[in-house]
Amino acid sequence: MAVSSSSSSFLPRVFVAHSSFECRSDPDFYGSPTGDKPRLLSNRRVTPSLFCTGGGGLSSLILRFPPNFVRQLSVKARRNCSNIGLAQVVAASWSNGSSSGYPSSATAAASQAAAASRPVSDDVAVVEGCIDNGSVQIGDPYESKTSFLSSDGSISVHAGERLGRGIVTDAITTPVVNTSAYFFKKTQELIDFKEKRRTSFEYGRYGNPTTVVAEEKISALEGAESTLILASGMCASTVMLMALVPAGGHIVTTTDCYRKTRIFIETILPKMGISATVIDPADVDGLESALNKNKVSLFFTESPTNPFLRCVDIENVSKLCHSKGTLVCIDGTFATPLNQKALSLGADLVLHSATKFIGGHNDVLAGCISGSEKLVTEIRTLHHILGGTLNPNAAYLIIRGMKTLHLRVQQQNSTALRMAEILEAHPRVKRVYYPGLRSHPEHELAKRQMTGFGGVVSFEVDGDLMATIKFVDALKIPYIAPSFGGCESIVDQPAIMSYWDLSQAERRKYGIEDNLVRFSFGVEDFEDLKADILQALETIA
Repeated sequence: MAVSSSSSSFLPRVFVAHSSFECRSDPDFYGSPTGDKPRLLSNRRVTPSLFCTGGGGLSSLILRFPPNFVRQLSVKARRNCSNIGLAQVVAASWSNGSSSGYPSSATAAASQAAAASRPVSDDVAVVEGCIDNGSVQIGDPYESKTSFLSSDGSISVHAGERLGRGIVTDAITTPVVNTSAYFFKKTQELIDFKEKRRTSFEYGRYGNPTTVVAEEKISALEGAESTLILASGMCASTVMLMALVPAGGHIVTTTDCYRKTRIFIETILPKMGISATVIDPADVDGLESALNKNKVSLFFTESPTNPFLRCVDIENVSKLCHSKGTLVCIDGTFATPLNQKALSLGADLVLHSATKFIGGHNDVLAGCISGSEKLVTEIRTLHHILGGTLNPNAAYLIIRGMKTLHLRVQQQNSTALRMAEILEAHPRVKRVYYPGLRSHPEHELAKRQMTGFGGVVSFEVDGDLMATIKFVDALKIPYIAPSFGGCESIVDQPAIMSYWDLSQAERRKYGIEDNLVRFSFGVEDFEDLKADILQALETIA
């Protein structure tokens, strides 16, 4: 760890004197209440004696400093704190079940001696609620991490970071912690961790400080107690299904969905004895019948769905499922956490392919599941066994992408709705699928449960497979590619991109016609996109 040894540096010497201060990052993101953080005041200073007097040991007491603690240290100390190594030294949290609160008298004496020779700068931070009697106490808890933010846009920028993160640093951006394991100074610390008196990530597959920032940001947007982020959207779906549906269980899903999800349900789950009922997204009677005939563990669907953007009445199906003891998980990838709040509508879990709108730059793979602490912990436990861990560098890209989520989604919502209306009126377009249109079968439902209709529009051109290929190839702005939700517009022909291995007759069983186009609008100028699409449609006359 590259820490300066300059004699004028106060902070590193105090850390060395504290033999029991934790030299590793130990954020308690999953155990202790989110409000248990000290606050800063301006009329009192934290002195070394505040931390170093009293009896007992500090072996299981770990401090989490406020987000701007380092900023209020002396200038020279701040220089030492600017590297990630020392940032991780002070990245710590209160340990659950702490049985001892103070350092030993011998340690206290040594620390006080070191402090006596090193004056404290006037700009050192002060902790509210700490009585200067040699002990460290928690101040009044925050009412809410996001109490001063009134919009999703602000939350997507600051949640998990400015509001408190486990990596203390002067950097505006969250550091990437590239490590595969976390060390224990003494064997007793490891025993305390195993017996849940101390918190640690222990191993890279079980968690990472950078990844936790991304999880907390998503939780804040979804209004969730907990979020688990994984290596891809499919990883999130498969781990969730295996964790929550017992062997021999039954699930209900919908006809229109991502094909790889359907394949997993149709081919992998039966090997575990898990069966499925498949219904139309609007078929509430079919859902009720399945619930009455089977012991259904889970209702899992997308809303809006892929690629026809059908919508499920989340509030209604949640009430119906809960009356039978059935869990509800909504894949809200097409909606984004800004356009739809599935948990507030009654769902137990909401899932996203964070690769799409959440990441938003076509440069990262990730998936996430948000919900209650209890359910997410069940999924997390299996995830720790199966793997599928998100790399911390990918987590950083998710965090960065989310800072512009609200701006991107606003632009994409607007462009998609305006283009859907233009396409619906165009003579060379047979049909448009978009929940923002009055012609959509769930338009009124979408208006009730969504604040925006998303950035993806599906439509059928007036022509066959080759005419549709001609239209797609004539487009100049969008890339021909899978995926959606990024800054760049993307277009694909599902019959070729996702279903080419099936015959035309087999594709039609899923409603996939040769002339179907899925268009994901990016953040390009509306007029440029409009002109490009209109000129391409002219080529199929």
